[in-house]
Parts: sequence; structure tokens; C-alpha cells
Amino acid sequence: MLVSQILRSKGDSVFTASPDDTVHDVAELLRVRGVGALVVLEGDRVAGIVSERDIVRIVAEGRTEALDRPVSHCMTKDVLYADPGETVDSLLTRMTDRRIRHLPVCKNERLVGIVSIGDLVKAKISEVEAEADGLKAYIAAG
Repeated sequence: MLVSQILRSKGDSVFTASPDDTVHDVAELLRVRGVGALVVLEGDRVAGIVSERDIVRIVAEGRTEALDRPVSHCMTKDVLYADPGETVDSLLTRMTDRRIRHLPVCKNERLVGIVSIGDLVKAKISEVEAEADGLKAYIAAG
């Protein structure tokens, strides 16, 4: 299964923030949207990604004063991307190796979606179940 197929089924909307947004505002956006990460945009360019884990780290280091800092102080700036033509298996490997849970999806340097490790696991389970059903049908047909 390809990333583009996942985006077709789950949608391509991406919740974003600005590098100047405060850590508090971003934490609130994460809560309200019910997501684990936001892509940080400067104009149309991806400047970084910020996750719940990043928020916890900066608050633990700087106490409550960290909530007033710009999110650019805690976001990941060296962003790994997924391409719509990549397979679920390749992304699962990359995300596991790098210990990351969200990948922005870009095509021609333009943000076109985001996938989480949960999206990939769900797709992989569906793929395995479909394969098992096919094998059962084949065996039953004799």
C-alpha cells in the first residue's frame, strides 16, 4: 500500500502552526484538534514539526516560563518527509528506526498531507487481513 492511498482514505488536511506561535498556543491547538503533532509553516515552506513530546521536553526544562516561548525553540527543524509514492513498509521502518510518530507528506516540496505511525499500522493490518481473507477463499474453493 502507498502513502497516497492512505491520504485518499483519511484525507489530506494538516493542522499547522507558525514558528512564532507560543508553546502554550501550540499545546492548546494539539489538545483542541486531538492530534499528536503540528507541521510548522513559514509561509508555504515547512519550517519544522512539533509534537506533544517536544512540548513536554521544553516545559520540563524551562518550567512554566517555557509556555511563553515561541514554538521554534522546541520544534524539530530537521524534518523527515514521506513521498506519496512510498510504501507503508518503508515508512514503518524509517519511523521505527528514527523513533518518530509523524511524517509530513510532500510532493514537489509542497505539503500534501501527514501520516502517523497509527495510520500506517492501521493500513498494514487492513492489508494483512485482506490477504488472509483471500487465502481463506482460495483454500475454501479447493
